Amino acid sequence: MFGDAIIKFTALIVLAAFLLLAVFYLTRSGDIAKAGQSAPDFALHDQNGVMHHLRDYAGKWLVLYFYPKDDTPGCTREACSFRDDLLQLQELGATVVGVSVDNAASHAEFARKYQLPFALLADTDGRMADSYGALTRLGPIRIAKRYTFLISPAGIIARTYLSVDTSRHSRQIIDDLRNLTMDQAS
Repeated sequence: MFGDAIIKFTALIVLAAFLLLAVFYLTRSGDIAKAGQSAPDFALHDQNGVMHHLRDYAGKWLVLYFYPKDDTPGCTREACSFRDDLLQLQELGATVVGVSVDNAASHAEFARKYQLPFALLADTDGRMADSYGALTRLGPIRIAKRYTFLISPAGIIARTYLSVDTSRHSRQIIDDLRNLTMDQAS
């Protein structure tokens, strides 16, 4: 009787360990791109069918933000904040580009509904998000994490934002851009 209990307990421990490893394997993503590293290259279509590459942004600051899902409360708040602050970002030499695993049609509807004047890239296979370490896998489901990468005109990641407050994120980037451009001017 006591031996049966030990066997059952051991089997439960082995099963729990197996499940933890499976969860780890299924939810892992690539390493998070870090400040000081070259930004991973990409080639994706936006909501209008236009192809975008990292090289298209050479010589400009790039605010590359990943978000989970079109037309959800947090993602809408973040996108609309970038929209509302876009002129200030452009005055600092920055271009804003959003990325999620939603398709181009979903992005087009989201951009139309909220008058988003910047590119939303359709990373439907999650490769770009994974290359930046911004992909979560939940079994067959893939979701982009809410991460932002501020990429310098030379294609180097200047800042990473892994904990984003959607209501003030664009202001945070504006402040960081001001500081970075002042540092470069000095």
